[in-house]
Formats: sequence, structure tokens, C-alpha cells
Amino acid sequence: MAWNEPGGNGNNQDPWNNGGDRRGGGKKDQGPPDLDEALQKLQEKLNGIFGKGGGNKGSGGSGSGPSAGSSAGMLVVVAVVLLVGWAAMGFYTVDQQERGVVLRLGKYHETVMPGLQWNPPLIDDVTTENVTRVSAYEHRSLMLTEDENIVDVSMTVQYVISDPVKYVLKVRDPKSSLEHASESALRHTVGSSEMNSILTAGREVLGNDVKERLQNYMDGYQTGLRITQINIKEAKAPSQVQDAFDDVIKAREDEQRSINQSESYRNGIVPEARGNAQRMKEEANGYRERVVAQAEGDAKRFTSLLTEYQKAPEVTRERLYLDAMESVYASNAKVLVDVEGGNNMMYLPLDKLTESRPRTATGSSNSRLSSSELRDVTNQVMEQLRQRQQSTSREVR
Repeated sequence: MAWNEPGGNGNNQDPWNNGGDRRGGGKKDQGPPDLDEALQKLQEKLNGIFGKGGGNKGSGGSGSGPSAGSSAGMLVVVAVVLLVGWAAMGFYTVDQQERGVVLRLGKYHETVMPGLQWNPPLIDDVTTENVTRVSAYEHRSLMLTEDENIVDVSMTVQYVISDPVKYVLKVRDPKSSLEHASESALRHTVGSSEMNSILTAGREVLGNDVKERLQNYMDGYQTGLRITQINIKEAKAPSQVQDAFDDVIKAREDEQRSINQSESYRNGIVPEARGNAQRMKEEANGYRERVVAQAEGDAKRFTSLLTEYQKAPEVTRERLYLDAMESVYASNAKVLVDVEGGNNMMYLPLDKLTESRPRTATGSSNSRLSSSELRDVTNQVMEQLRQRQQSTSREVR
């Protein structure tokens, strides 16, 4: 028989009643707590918090009062929980390298700086962008030059986000705009240049021109991007005609090398010729000065000799004769003695006249007297001539 079967002869085996009768005067009910009662107590506490009366459970009112109060309390609890969760969702952190663009109800509100920030969720929309990271974009294509040649140019564009507001709000796809603008700037610059400059030494100039033009495009589109560097990685002729272009470039290099060698030879020979010409001019000027000075000296010497000749013609004539004979016999080793006049024999320094000079490296000797010795001999001869002339004058008288 079941424990709760009617008519069980008073054998109440209710496990929640502990053998007592719920309707009788037995032991007090010790069953589990009623959920409605627990909710009603929570509602009373919340009503007390919000300043409402708890109400009388025994009063005669609507039979659904406790149930309605319990539902209202649950709504308040849920609302508080949702409010706390909503507020917690508004906290976020902006990195040191980032900037946050805040949109409030779809309209720009502010730009937040690095640090812990809070914005009301579902009202503000925050977009963070890295403003220090350098991004790169590569582009390569065939292009037509000014002299109607085709070149294959490959370049790398490096850029950073300089204005996060413009980057987020002004343009729908800034990176796509950058790609199209890069190709446009490169084609415009290559189309204004010759192939030779692009393939050789004009790459740096080409990169600078493309960077300036591309930055003007980005500023005009208000993309918020700043171009930091343009690298022309490769510029060459198409692969189909690469061999022919290599031959042309090699011929131009040979031409330039020949020109440089010619310039080097000219720079070496022209200064040398100019130096020789200047040296010849200086030698000619020196010869002219020497000849003029010698002629002037001879003229002055002749004038001085004429004056002396007018004073003493005989003596001067004899001296000139002796000077002439001296110049003739200076290199002769023979000694001439005048034996006329009897015992009036002139004494000549024969030892000095016959004295030989030291032999030179070729083995020949120089017996010519020095200028001082010739002057002494000449003075002695002139003195003897004067004495002979005076003695002859006395004999005639």
C-alpha cells in the first residue's frame, strides 16, 4: 500500500511529515521552503529599499498579489545586473602606438589618446588605429616612357597613418585608394622621363618625383596617409627584348669609358704643353734680357775705352794689342821672349806661364792662366813698356 493512499488506517507514512498530521495537532511541518514565500520576502526587501510598503499577506485583496510582486522584483534584479554589465562593457584600453576615433550615434565625437578609457556601449563606437606602424605596398607593371619605350618598373610604397580621423571617416577604403593613386603617379612620372635615365642613374630622382606626386594625391583625397618612402626596386626592359637592351647599355658604357679616357689624356697633355710653352717664353725673355744687358755693357765699355784712348792713345793701343794677343795665346803653352834691346831683357813669370792645370776627367790639361794672374802679367808688361818709352825719350833729347 502506498504511503499516501486514502483510508490507510491512520498509517500516515508521509516522509515530509515525520509521522504527524498536517491538518491535525501533531508535530510542526518541517518540509522544504516555499518558492513563492522566498520571492515574496525578496520583494518586500526590495520594496523597502525603494520606499514601498510590504503589504499585508492576510488582507483581503487580489489573490495574485504575491506573484505580481515576485515578478517585479525579478525585473529589477535583472535590470541592475544588465546595467552593471553594460557599464563594464564600456571600459577599454588604447595602446601607446594607437589613437581611438569615437563616434557617438554615428557622428564624430572625439579622438582618445593612449590609456584606459570608457565610453558608453551601444552609444559610442570606438575605432583604434596604429599611427606609428610603417606599412608597405608593392606595385609592378609595364609602362611607356617619354621616348616611346616600354620599361618594367617595380616599386615599394611605405606609409603611415598620420590622421586617424580622416583615415576612418573621409575615405571608405584608403588602402585601395593608395594602390590606384600609386599606379597613377608612377605612370605619370615614367611617362615624363626617358628610358635611359630610368634604367641608369635616374631611379632616385624617379622615386622622389613619385613620392611628391603621390603625397599630393593622398592629401587631395583626405585619406590621412603620409608617404614615408618610395623605393624603386627594379627598372628594366621587358624580358622579350632584354638582350638587345643589354647590348645597348653596354655600348653606351663603352662610349662613356672612351670619353673618360680621352678627357683624362687631354687633362694630362694640355697642362704639360702649356707648361712647356710658358717655359720657352721664360727662356726667350731671359735670353733677350741677357743679350740686351750684354750689348749695353759692351757699349758702356766701348765708351769708357774711348775716353781712355783719347787721353793716352799709344798706351791704350798697346794695351788693346796685348789684350788681343793674350786672348790668342792664352791657350798656347809656348813662351815668346823679346830679345831686341840688348841686355834690356824683360822678365816674365815663366813658372806661372808654364804651370799646367790639373787634368780633367777626359785626361786633357788646361794651361790657361786665371784672370788675376793675367792681370798681374799685363800690369808688369805695361810698366816695362812705360819705362822703355821714357828711356827712349831721354835718348832722343
